[in-house]
Amino acid sequence: MLITEEYRQQQKALHQTGNYGIAAEMYAPMVAALLKQAGLHQILDYGAGSKLSLIRAMRAKEMIGREIEYSAYEPAVEELSESPEPAEMVVCLDVLEHIEPECLDAVLDDLKRVTVKMGVFTVATGPAKKILPDGRNAHLIQETAQWWLPKIMARFRLRRFEDEGNGFLVIVNPLED
Repeated sequence: MLITEEYRQQQKALHQTGNYGIAAEMYAPMVAALLKQAGLHQILDYGAGSKLSLIRAMRAKEMIGREIEYSAYEPAVEELSESPEPAEMVVCLDVLEHIEPECLDAVLDDLKRVTVKMGVFTVATGPAKKILPDGRNAHLIQETAQWWLPKIMARFRLRRFEDEGNGFLVIVNPLED
């Protein structure tokens, strides 16, 4: 299970505030550059949010052209909640720390399933400024990179790691089966 129905409703309410999408806008130039460098033409925005901030930022600033096939998965938004198809690049920005702890392995397994060539993931390691409607901090998992990396590396080959102080970025490739 990737998300419980109760938590889906919490996320749906949080998304309706419209107060998110900063990470996607911040990483858009890097993601666009990686797409071009690797010669990739498909991107899946995993945990995209209802504003689709990543693709909007990349297209508004003409970082990518229309030749890039974009798809989005967001379980809290009904029209984006269907199980995504695999894509050459999967971007998961400021999402994993929001996952229910009991669903984390299933979500990481799903990321592995959909990542064909490259993954770009960012994870915040401390508390969020946002609070869920039920009073919990929006970052359900607040753990160090040392806690996260074994879980990620069990499913992916680490290409790049960057400590960002209050979180980290990894660029990964799928493990060869």
